[in-house]
Amino acid sequence: MAIVGVALVELHLPEARSLKDKRRIIKSLIERLHHKHRISIGETDHHDLHQRAQIVLAAVARNEHDADRILETLRSELEQQPDAVIASFHPEMIDLV
Repeated sequence: MAIVGVALVELHLPEARSLKDKRRIIKSLIERLHHKHRISIGETDHHDLHQRAQIVLAAVARNEHDADRILETLRSELEQQPDAVIASFHPEMIDLV
């Protein structure tokens, strides 16, 4: 059995003054989280807004407890980012049978 932990995350980027600033911040954030945690992550919405981004995180785990722990670790790391503020964080567990 496997569980996929998925989180829809809305971010506010107060320091982004242009789409170029936003792309730099989001690209760096995505690369850093993917490299460190080996998760799937991508920007999914608000592509034309320079101070707002939506990303989705996905992590496969053996059980719901492990998936929840991974998502909470990711949330904690996002909260420590100086260039991004979490506006919302919606985790969900998907049971793969």
